[in-house]
Amino acid sequence: MKFLKLPLSAEEKRALHAGDAVCLSGTIYTARDCAHRRIFELLDADMPLPFSLKDAFIYYAGPCPAPAGKPVGSCGPTTSARMNMFAPRLLKLGLGGMIGKGEMSEEVRRTIAECGAVYFAAVGGAGAIYGNCIKKSDCVAFPDLLSEAVYRFEAENLPLVVAIDSAGNCIYP
Repeated sequence: MKFLKLPLSAEEKRALHAGDAVCLSGTIYTARDCAHRRIFELLDADMPLPFSLKDAFIYYAGPCPAPAGKPVGSCGPTTSARMNMFAPRLLKLGLGGMIGKGEMSEEVRRTIAECGAVYFAAVGGAGAIYGNCIKKSDCVAFPDLLSEAVYRFEAENLPLVVAIDSAGNCIYP
């Protein structure tokens, strides 16, 4: 098990290999389909984004409402393949990587390798565990999207697996 703190340096990303188990801590942003569309609208209009893409990590998730005393409720990953159309552009603009569930396209895999990024897989059905790893949550964009808004999380020891490493190696067949 590797314990990592965001942001990850290029050297740290290169040291990761597909299949490595990690615990990730630091700032991550949530964004699902609707938020990605809005981010693209901002990019297309040459408007500022609600967070810097430089070395950022996006978690493909939408948190459930927070119970009393917690920053979020359950927060499991959504199917990453739904973001295949968005990921290459964001990676080329400096995104450090993504966190989600399941395979991503061959184009995304190639772009991850070209950009030296990394894709971490989270376990579907483990939303309560992931929610407990979030120590702070702030909505940073698109609050009208509710759980699909962009949230900035401070995560602590989020358990993940390297699904696509910075060389393009992949755990999926």
